[in-house]
Amino acid sequence: MQRGQFITLEGGEGLGKTTNLAFIETLLIERDVDVVVTREPGGTVLAEKLRQLLLENNDEPIAEQTELLLMFAARAQHINNVIEPALSQGKWVLCDRFTDSTYAYQGGGRKIALTTIRWLESFVQQQLRPDLTLLFDAPVELGMKRAKKRGNLDRFENEHWVFFNQVRQAFLKQAKNYPQRIKIINAELSLAEVQQSIKQCLDLLR
Repeated sequence: MQRGQFITLEGGEGLGKTTNLAFIETLLIERDVDVVVTREPGGTVLAEKLRQLLLENNDEPIAEQTELLLMFAARAQHINNVIEPALSQGKWVLCDRFTDSTYAYQGGGRKIALTTIRWLESFVQQQLRPDLTLLFDAPVELGMKRAKKRGNLDRFENEHWVFFNQVRQAFLKQAKNYPQRIKIINAELSLAEVQQSIKQCLDLLR
């Protein structure tokens, strides 16, 4: 059986990943693709509990190292119980965030050494990497304006502007380092234009 394709959606806050995740799922189903939709952190019962710990606002500060390790703990569970089984069965996996977010948020935002992240990436993922990553990009001001309209902000969304600018630059650096895999989607465009760009990127996987 042919192995499935692994597609990830990345980007800062409020840039339309959730909306376009549903669009991509519909598009793939129309193309008779058996698709599994999931997210990070999360995707399994245990990983979702870790997600709650990571996102909720609480009085006890989470150490940067703790945050990084919780991310990869959730990812290990996710890969072993959801992603790898689906790919091995020929299904396509569509995931809202993956390790590029770790490089952006914990590497760019928290300034954790990239060598540490790379070691954990190899340890947890082995050879697993996305086949295609769609990076939704727009100025931080636009993304946060949209995010605030959604209501209460989680622990990451409550970070300062400098943090989010560092995150954006880290995402763009990832795209520069892996241009064959990571395709930048201009999230400032209209929804129709964004989705046209997405279609063109998905055609690369046919």
